[in-house]
Amino acid sequence: MKIFPASNYSFKIIGEQTESLERLKRRTQISESLSSKITDKSFLGTINNNSFKIISTEIGKGAFCVLNGEVTNKNGTVNVEINKAFQILLFILLCLPIAGLIAQLFTQELNLFLVFIAVAIGQILMIRFIFIELAFRRLSKRSLSRLVDVLDIESLEKI
Repeated sequence: MKIFPASNYSFKIIGEQTESLERLKRRTQISESLSSKITDKSFLGTINNNSFKIISTEIGKGAFCVLNGEVTNKNGTVNVEINKAFQILLFILLCLPIAGLIAQLFTQELNLFLVFIAVAIGQILMIRFIFIELAFRRLSKRSLSRLVDVLDIESLEKI
């Protein structure tokens, strides 16, 4: 089981590869750091030859998902994953029930400890499979729809 979700997609471009990559370059603010900034462009990141590593420029939501991809001829692939900074924050959030369990071990009686183990496991599972998964699906869909618009993607299929 992976701690953080990721998705891989393959796509097909309507026009030529060079035109699509030029359009992506025009709509991308070049930056090595993948953190949100106010800009009039659609994406923020780097584009090298036929590969890219970008985030959406939506303030507050766009930096959550990183799009890594490459375009070859009229086909391409894109990998959507959670940004490293958000992975660290979410990992800390996942560790909080364990910290609470340890604190509870030292302050309460041992007969309630089994109940607290079940509660901590339930909290970890809820954070991972409800909170993180739903946020990833929603925000990755937004970023992918922007990418489809910029690259003029004909079809996008999950691998």
